[in-house]
Amino acid sequence: MTELVLAAVRQPGDAEPRNLHLRDGAVAGISTGEEFPAGVEVVELEGRFVIPGLWDEHVHMTQWALHTNRLDLSGAASAGEAAAVVGSRASAGDPSVPTVGVGFRDALWPDVPTLEMLDAGTGNQPTVLISHDLHCVWLNSAAARRYCVEPDATGLLREEPAFALTRELGKLPDSVVDVWVREAALKAAARGVVGVVDFEMTWNSGPWLRRIAHGFDALRVDAGVYPEDLERAVGSGMRTGQEVDGGKGLLRTGPLKILIDGSLNTRTAYCVDPYPHGGHGLLTVSEEELFGLLVRAKEAGFVPAVHAIGDAANQVALDAFERAGTGGRIEHAQFVQAQDLRRFGRLGVTASVQPVHALDDRDAAESNWRGRTDRAFPLRSLLDSGATLSLGSDAPVAPLDPWAAIAAATTRSRGDGRGPWHPEQAITRQQALAASARGRGRIGVGDPADLVVLDTDPFSVPDAGLAAMAVAATLLAGRFTFDAGLA
Repeated sequence: MTELVLAAVRQPGDAEPRNLHLRDGAVAGISTGEEFPAGVEVVELEGRFVIPGLWDEHVHMTQWALHTNRLDLSGAASAGEAAAVVGSRASAGDPSVPTVGVGFRDALWPDVPTLEMLDAGTGNQPTVLISHDLHCVWLNSAAARRYCVEPDATGLLREEPAFALTRELGKLPDSVVDVWVREAALKAAARGVVGVVDFEMTWNSGPWLRRIAHGFDALRVDAGVYPEDLERAVGSGMRTGQEVDGGKGLLRTGPLKILIDGSLNTRTAYCVDPYPHGGHGLLTVSEEELFGLLVRAKEAGFVPAVHAIGDAANQVALDAFERAGTGGRIEHAQFVQAQDLRRFGRLGVTASVQPVHALDDRDAAESNWRGRTDRAFPLRSLLDSGATLSLGSDAPVAPLDPWAAIAAATTRSRGDGRGPWHPEQAITRQQALAASARGRGRIGVGDPADLVVLDTDPFSVPDAGLAAMAVAATLLAGRFTFDAGLA
């Protein structure tokens, strides 16, 4: 039996400190006073604040780890600028190792990417640039030859061809990737994260079992499954929420991830109204196929998580949930028709949202969904309609940092002088924290001892300081995964 007392801590809003007694990975008691049983370790927290551990409900963990070790192109204001930045790197590159850049936003560029433009800057150095939303890649001719793909004159691949090439770029030695993943997980723990839902596009439990066997213990992981692996998972006896054998209590099977449309940046999100350049985006899974997958998921004990960004895609997803008679999740829910908002709560469909995207995609939304952005990233409307919200990052699309998501959800602003974007869609800090902690608003006896210690009350810190909230410690099952000097 392991026991620890966090002495003199307060939950947000509390005036008086109390003691949390942690035993065998759970909160065993809450007390007042200064006397503790002999032999019990006591960590004196001197009135600091404690909240439930935070989850990121949507990440691509390997891609996030790779992203942090690649060339950042998020600041490129044009295709020409991106080509110049990557060209300076490629000129000194090793042709046996591709140059990889990440984070570009071609939806906001005034010029159009071309194969010729990228070739001019990179020559024979294989070069692949991955967009910030992962739904598009821009590659040069050397990379096209290396990876046996045939881009058009733009050099762009979108949706599944882009995903396939991104997966190929991730095929680095396990010894390298696993170290990067561990480093990324420790940085997440330093921001108060105790768990992630990992939607990496692979048979995901295998890499996590390997990492855990080699000592990974920084986070809990719910590892998602994709349709191509569903029958393999069912045959292995897996279902959503079940612990995976060998996962040491850290690894569970996650939801069944189904992508049915694209993204806003690539103008492939499936929308009711046409984009200014034409077209309605892409519905990448037919309505009948989606219905069949939801029925199969229900039979097999899997919670379906349907990627739907455009308003037409959200309508298709909700129709399928209703027809299949099952609940689940919609990942992103970025653009929703007013008549569909109330269906989330009625059907038991969680809106798994990424609030930082509202700030990142503000200009793209105003350009492509002009006059309709009052229902873009509609967090307040979803809550008021009875929906359950879960917050995440979609890392590497946005950083794996729950405080950035909480700040974006509650302020709808970066504090950059532009003012909040549709502030009527902001939610309260209490709601945002609960949506980041799997519904846990306060800590009670019997709860998991997955906790975050803060120097300041997150309900009272100024808006300008919320995204940079300092974390003093993070505990997972009662042990420290991050400690800024308290223990």
